[in-house]
Order: sequence, then structure tokens, then C-alpha cells
Amino acid sequence: MGTQDQRLTKDELDSPSLSQELVSLQLLSGRALRGTWLRPHPSRPTWVYIEDAVLLYNEQGEILSLIEVENWLRQYPSLSLPSVHRPGAVWLPGFVDTHVHYPQTNIIGSASGPLLDWLETSVFPEESKFAHDQYAQLVADRFTDSLLRNGTTCAAVFSSSHVSATDLLFKTFAATGLSGEIGLTLMDRGAPAAVLCEASEALAGSERLIESWHGYDEGRLGFCVTPRFGLSCTPELLRGAGRLAQDHQLMVQTHISENRAELVATSEAFPTAKDYLGVYEDLGLLHERSLFAHCIWLSEDEWRRFQAAEAAVAHCPDSNFFLGSGQMPLSEVRSREVRMGLGSDVGAGRSFSMRKACARAYDASRITESAVTPQELLWYATRGGAIALHRPRLGALEPGSFADVVAITPPPAIGQEDLSLGERGLDTLISQLIFCEDWQGTEEVICRGISRWERDE
Repeated sequence: MGTQDQRLTKDELDSPSLSQELVSLQLLSGRALRGTWLRPHPSRPTWVYIEDAVLLYNEQGEILSLIEVENWLRQYPSLSLPSVHRPGAVWLPGFVDTHVHYPQTNIIGSASGPLLDWLETSVFPEESKFAHDQYAQLVADRFTDSLLRNGTTCAAVFSSSHVSATDLLFKTFAATGLSGEIGLTLMDRGAPAAVLCEASEALAGSERLIESWHGYDEGRLGFCVTPRFGLSCTPELLRGAGRLAQDHQLMVQTHISENRAELVATSEAFPTAKDYLGVYEDLGLLHERSLFAHCIWLSEDEWRRFQAAEAAVAHCPDSNFFLGSGQMPLSEVRSREVRMGLGSDVGAGRSFSMRKACARAYDASRITESAVTPQELLWYATRGGAIALHRPRLGALEPGSFADVVAITPPPAIGQEDLSLGERGLDTLISQLIFCEDWQGTEEVICRGISRWERDE
């Protein structure tokens, strides 16, 4: 199936042989998953279709090998093949959401205007409720369930500005098997008092969360320094956030250049900064561990400095449509080879589904004359997002990667029921997976080899 380039890619990805004893041990322990697979290239936005293969992983949920059945029969003739798990579904790495707001779960679809109006009317009143642990826990349960049922196994998450609510979110991620970069949202101005936290208190709270959670379970959870954006932070808080990230070698996540009115207000709030990117640059928040959401209105010079710093983009097309913010020129990211993942950006984003994020990104690419293929979009929603989050062991099916995988049944091919998934063609299959939005299709989600969500029969 596919072009000569795809066959070469498949050859490049062949897994090393394992001893029969090791393979037998995984079979006896139930750590073998047979099915149809979509396998991403580790560093290029392409995929390989594998009709029938067995994924083997160890007790720690680390992938040992993905062995095609024809190779299995040749290498291990005395070992019985496991049964196909989820016949009719295709397995692929779990989705990676590079930008999502936990405390906005309950205000999805709140249409209260463009960005700054929406924050004041919808977001800040909702986020003030997270001072109450009972409410925060209820939302954390709904939030993590929403990620899993949509096949997302890793996310970069903005919490609220409350240390206790953020701690509860970490605990819920730990219990559900999800991976993530989670941050206490830093904000000490420009919002109601109920959601503000003074700089010294916020930074001290961050230190406590780092001590408790950063690096938890072989790095499955990490603390991410999270200024909301320039307008909600004093220079003192931003400077402290930069030091915190540097001292602990942490990721940074924030927003930039989302809305034209935001650009004007930011310029007025930071009159000595060269431009919006310069706000973060001046205060130690622009580097290779920085992740910026939106990036719609960056200037040519800002893109140049962004590229030089090796920062990453969280592309959030659905929320950009919903708030009327504009759309990021994807051509800038691709031509500059900037690391990028896709973000749902719930709650301005209207769905936790990264498949829908792919569809919105396709729409945005057409508007901005930045044409992109379905293969590329699916890669950005999985492997590309993992790279953006410095998670090399996620979003891949390579030995040493974690067995975080999702099974999706594609829509039926009416009148072509006898065709195998492979006979549909790789591009057609991927297009059906990400563009047929009425077709839910997600069957099972596995994190580190443990089933964490299954569709109810």
C-alpha cells in the first residue's frame, strides 16, 4: 500500500528481533496487542499502514516491538498468535493535546464575544469557583474522562490560579494514567480578585507543586510554568516565572498574539518591550522549552526570533474560529521547521476531540493558503504534539516508547464492505478518521499498556 517513499519509511521503522523467550513471556502476561496499525514516522509527518501486527510491551508499559504477522510466523513458528483485539478498528498512538484549560470545562460554547470580553464575562467568573475543592474535583473527573473518551493520552494543561485545585488535577491525572504537563495559572493583575494570586504566593505554591509532582512516574507528569499571558501578569511575576523555569529546567506555556485588541493592550502594558514576543523574551520566558498558543499575529521578526529560540507552537484553530481571533499562518511553522502540536483549547475550543482539531486545522490551512495534508495533521495531533512537549517516548510505536495507544473504527465504506482498511488507501483512511465528524469511532484507550477507557457496548 502506498508509494515507494512509504515503503522506504516502513523499512526504516522495522523493529529489532526479540528472543523467543521474551516474546513468550509477554504473551503469557497478556502484554501483546494484535490489530491493524497506523505507525507514525518518529521525525517526519508521514504514516505507514500495517494490516496485521502484534505490539509487545513490558510490565512498565514500554514498547518492545511491533511485529508484523508475516514476520512473527517466520521468527516464532512455535508460538501461537494472539487474537485480533478490536477487529475492524485501526490502532495508533494516543492523541496529544498541546493546549487545554481544565477550569473551562463547564463553559464550552459560552459565546460571550471576542477574547478579552469572553475572559471577563465567561472565564473569570467560572475559574473563581475553583477555590472550592469539591467543585474542582468534580470538574477534574469530568475533564480527564473527556480527554480519555476522545483518545487523548497526554495534554498540556492550564489549571486555575488555585494551588489546591491544581494539586487535585495532578492527583486525578495520576489515578487515570494520563500523561501531562500541568501548570498553576499565574495571574496577579487584570482580573477579579477571586482569580488573582500575588506573585510571591503563586511562585511559592508552584515550588510546592514541583516538589510533589514534577517527574512523577518516570516523568509521566510534569509541572509546567504557566503565565496566563502578559496582560494578567506583572513584570515581577513574569520575571519570577522565568527564574522558576530556569532553576528547575521546566517547560513554559502561555498565550501570544491571539487577538488584535490583546496586542494593543499588551503594548500599552509593556511600553519598553520591542513587541509582544519581546515581553516574554525580556523576562526569561523565550527558549527551547517554551510553548506558545495561537501565534496568529506574529510579525516576520517575531517569527525569526521564535525560530532562533527553538520555541514550539500550540495551534488552536477551533477556538480561533469561535472567538473570531483570526488564523495562524501554518506556512510559517512549516517553512521554518518550528515544532508544533494541535490544541483543543477547551473552553473556547468546542470539543476535546483532537480529530476535530485536525479538521479545523485543515479549514484554517485553506483560509491562510497554507495547504496541509491529512497525514500531516494526524501526525501533528500525535507525534508532533509529543515532540512539542519534549516527550520523545510518546506519540510513537518504537521500541522504548510508552504503549499509549487508541483504537478507532473508521466509518463503514458503503457498498465496499468487502474492502480491507488497507484497500481504502492510506490518505483516504486517515481522511475518514479525522474529517467524518459525526462518526465517533473511538473504541478503547490504553495508557502504558493498561486499558483506561472502553466504549460501552
